[in-house]
Amino acid sequence: MAARNDNSVTRLDDAARAGWLYYVAGNTQEEIATKMGISRQSAQRLVSLSVSEGLIKVRLDHPIGHCLDLAERLRTRYGLDQCEVVPSDPGSTSTTIGIAEAGAAEIERCLRASEPIIMAIGTGRTLKAAIEQLQPMDCPHHKVVSLTGNIAPDGSAAFYNVIFNVADTVKARSFPMPLPVIASSARERELLHAQPMIAATLSLAAQADTTFVGIGHLGPDAPLLLDGFISEADHKALQKAGAMGEICGWAFDAEGRLIDGLTNDRVASAPIPSREKGQVIAIAMGEKKAAAIRAALTRRLVSGLITDERTAELLLG
Repeated sequence: MAARNDNSVTRLDDAARAGWLYYVAGNTQEEIATKMGISRQSAQRLVSLSVSEGLIKVRLDHPIGHCLDLAERLRTRYGLDQCEVVPSDPGSTSTTIGIAEAGAAEIERCLRASEPIIMAIGTGRTLKAAIEQLQPMDCPHHKVVSLTGNIAPDGSAAFYNVIFNVADTVKARSFPMPLPVIASSARERELLHAQPMIAATLSLAAQADTTFVGIGHLGPDAPLLLDGFISEADHKALQKAGAMGEICGWAFDAEGRLIDGLTNDRVASAPIPSREKGQVIAIAMGEKKAAAIRAALTRRLVSGLITDERTAELLLG
């Protein structure tokens, strides 16, 4: 009987993985067969099983055993309050697929709370992808506040700022941060933060019950550099100082310590909310980001993580 139950669980795991590859990652049944090392007919049956067993709705609704194991090991190693690991598509180079859907589900879960909450939200490609997956909701009793400025270096709206997307989708009260992402000087940041409207938004961000952030790397193709928020000279200075990653523009080293001076003196973002007062959940994946994610977890800059299998294995390696 035990062997039969084990086989049943394994088959559901396989069906969930096949369903995820087909419905979320967009693979054909032939591609699924190749990636899972099975025949095309078996792949077709597993995809059908994922539907008939109710595992597939809009998002994957079955926790794959290996993912659960990785999540538990990450929670234990880094002292996380919560962790979710989603399947990896072996043939994909996307840094958002899978975790965007899981991030959206977690954001929706928080917004379904009957008691009013303050949700703080960062910026970036991954969060934008997650917000685009949100289902329409009506949450006028909640407040959603941006941690980062929404003005790009050329004066336009920052493309990856998501506060207005959230407000449109979930109908919550939204509080944008009408600032540049990085000020031109420490003095300019001080003057901007002293404005009553900005000071009130910063105070609200500090009270967040739940915060969602992305984690950026500071390698050669760092998003902050590619998007024009820092200069080549800034980037080189950060690398020389040992900067490994950034959250909302706040650069930190391989141990998760914030870099002294440099661009951190000019970041106009709100400080990362306290992990003692509320949850701070990072949504991030990818080999390039692994070292930055590890640093953030080591220093407990975040208390929760949504990532994928490949990244989880790197973090545990």
